[in-house]
Amino acid sequence: MMEWLQDVWQGVAGFFVAIDWSFWGVWSLTVSLLVLGFLGAVLPFLPGPFLIFVAGIVHTVLRPESAMSWTGIGVMGLLLAVAYAIDFFSGMLGARWFGASRWGVAGVFVGGLVGLFLGLPGLILGPLVGGFAFEMLFAKMEVKPAAKSTWGTLLGTGVGLVARIGVSVMMIGVFVVDALFW
Repeated sequence: MMEWLQDVWQGVAGFFVAIDWSFWGVWSLTVSLLVLGFLGAVLPFLPGPFLIFVAGIVHTVLRPESAMSWTGIGVMGLLLAVAYAIDFFSGMLGARWFGASRWGVAGVFVGGLVGLFLGLPGLILGPLVGGFAFEMLFAKMEVKPAAKSTWGTLLGTGVGLVARIGVSVMMIGVFVVDALFW
């Protein structure tokens, strides 16, 4: 009976010795970063598109056999810049679309900057409070038009979220096509 157990043990040990652990380790890390990046496109406290970009770079450095090309890295970098531009300008454009004054747009900008330092609630409430406060204090608007432009800020931010998810999916697509097929 001991011979049978020893043969099974040698077979299992031989299987694990034959596995290319660097291959599985790098791909596990890459896929984990891609999934976290996609989740970060939805959740405001994770830098989603940046994590997707980092996944491509880390995979390229650690796994040269299936590395991304410079063109693929450049396209991902461009999409990363687009994602951050969408994040930055979507609330301001939404406010402007709904009739915000220049003061309101400036308030959304200032509120967004201040909100960066206040964590998750600041990221969500900063542009809204900033836009509303600037409309009321500096543009001397009534409550109803100021609330309308604040609603535009919220709507613009929502559209920006959908656009950021789309850009993140495009970044993942660029990685998959470049790493697996080019």
